[in-house]
Amino acid sequence: MEYRDLLAEAKAARENSYCPYSGFAVGAALLTKDGSVYRGCNVENASYGATNCAERTALFAAVADGRKSGDFEAIAIAGGPKNGALIPCPPCGICRQVLSEFVDPADFRVLWVKEETDDGFNWEEHSLAELFASAFAL
Repeated sequence: MEYRDLLAEAKAARENSYCPYSGFAVGAALLTKDGSVYRGCNVENASYGATNCAERTALFAAVADGRKSGDFEAIAIAGGPKNGALIPCPPCGICRQVLSEFVDPADFRVLWVKEETDDGFNWEEHSLAELFASAFAL
């Protein structure tokens, strides 16, 4: 799958966002090495600590479907105001930590939409290692 298509999957996942408190909708699309895609969206709660980010929702769906550490190639993220334009939305620290448990940080790609264009997206791309240099491990 091309990353442009993965970003489109993230944008589509964003449509399912439940964000009545922040009004900030995020979608994520997690690509496995065999080409499968797992979508996730942010799900807010009146108790903010119970809120779940789109990236973790996608990863948890994949794990619940039987995927294992090492199965993942990349994640794409599309976020912004619920009824507004997409803006840069890199993953939060908690999501970076959770992802680090399931991927090789040097090889795993993290992409986020910078802006939507007439022919697709402008995006930013990094390895997880670039974004999260010192993951906690037991």
